[in-house]
Amino acid sequence: MASIPPDERVIASDAPQYNATLVRRVDQTDDLAYFWVRLDGDPIPFAPGQYMTIGVLADDRILQRPYSVASAPRVAGSEGYEFYVRHVPIVRFTTALWRLPVGQRMRMIGPKGKFLLEPNDERTHLYVSTGTGIAPFLSMMRETQADGDRRRTVLLHGASYADEIGYLDEIESLMRDGYPLTFVPTVSRASEPRNADWTGRAGRVEQNVADVCRELHLAPERTVVYICGNPEMILNVEAVLMDRGFPEFHVKKELYWPKGKVAPAEPAG
Repeated sequence: MASIPPDERVIASDAPQYNATLVRRVDQTDDLAYFWVRLDGDPIPFAPGQYMTIGVLADDRILQRPYSVASAPRVAGSEGYEFYVRHVPIVRFTTALWRLPVGQRMRMIGPKGKFLLEPNDERTHLYVSTGTGIAPFLSMMRETQADGDRRRTVLLHGASYADEIGYLDEIESLMRDGYPLTFVPTVSRASEPRNADWTGRAGRVEQNVADVCRELHLAPERTVVYICGNPEMILNVEAVLMDRGFPEFHVKKELYWPKGKVAPAEPAG
């Protein structure tokens, strides 16, 4: 395997295009991290499920990527907008993002996206995600909890390794605080040494979704499904749900890249 060249692009510390600041970063693993970016002025309103585009000027060119917002809209003015990002070891945006110090000036635009909760929807909500695709669901749960919205929620989330399951402490805290959430994590590489201590579900989310629906009595007519991740996973989960009688209009999707196209080297989300 060819070695990855170092990212030696010169990132501008300030630029006329910048309107925000990286205010916080927390690493989960070597290649997964949480970033908070705050706008200079008043926050831009967004709805849970939408995404913002963040970037920097490097070698006189704007480098940028869209990412789903994980934070609740109500904290955008104080804490900023939170993003959950995987580092991709090619010289694109994330190699620049990983080099940024807290305090770095940035560009942020948006929001965009129609992956939104329906108001006053009393159906059970089944969220299905993999990797960083969990981010919009955190925004949805954080906001509905703050609003006192008591929708029954099931979160089926997949990762390759147990230590890549994001937001685990907060999800467990939500459940302890009475949020009507059932969390179903699964790891797809359960037999690998890195997952030696894992005792939960194994396999990809599409291999588990039918069992989850059956075990938790998720009736198609009383359940709405939100799926976030790569198109192959989404199509596979959709197929399982259709076989179980879910109407197509009960399934909402957020694709990391368009169906029918090859996955980019650096998926957004």
